[in-house]
Amino acid sequence: MAITELVAPLLTLTALEYAANGFYLLAVFLAARNSIHTWWLGIIGCSLFAVLFFQVQLYAESMLMLFFIATNFIGWYQWGRQSGIKQVSSSRISRLLLYTGVALLVTAAHGFLLHNLTNAYAPYVDSSILMFSLIAQFLLMNRKLETWWFWLLVNTIAIPLYISRELYVTAIVYCGFWFNAWYGLYLWRKLSSQADELVISR
Repeated sequence: MAITELVAPLLTLTALEYAANGFYLLAVFLAARNSIHTWWLGIIGCSLFAVLFFQVQLYAESMLMLFFIATNFIGWYQWGRQSGIKQVSSSRISRLLLYTGVALLVTAAHGFLLHNLTNAYAPYVDSSILMFSLIAQFLLMNRKLETWWFWLLVNTIAIPLYISRELYVTAIVYCGFWFNAWYGLYLWRKLSSQADELVISR
């Protein structure tokens, strides 16, 4: 009986981890392909991840998933409104630096609160993933090329964190996300060049 009680939660957590990663992996791959289907698949994946992260005391990332669910609905709507060529553009450096500065400040403040008010694991690292993911998601919603640089940063930070929490499947999938971010950067650069050529030809 004792063995069953120990194994059952593990099986449940493992199944949840596989399901969350499956949906989210497909959503991220389609984002790199500039496909609108990334959004509804992302809603399912993020919902599952919200439960998973809460169970392993990564509260900032659980909150992040709730934010992602909302922004996936917004992104789905925004991309659905666009017709013709799906244009990719770049952000100004000054704006990106501003985003980064704000993210670092909020990371410090949020990490401090989690450290002092909760039993959160690695609160500052967890909070940094939260903040830089917010920037990356905002840029993705607006089809900004630099979204992939921020996703590379997020994935680089997240992989060691998930390994430390024994979320090995998630860590492996995020390694795939890391490579997918390079793939997305390559494809979106091509789309950005095509958009620039279209503007010049007009």
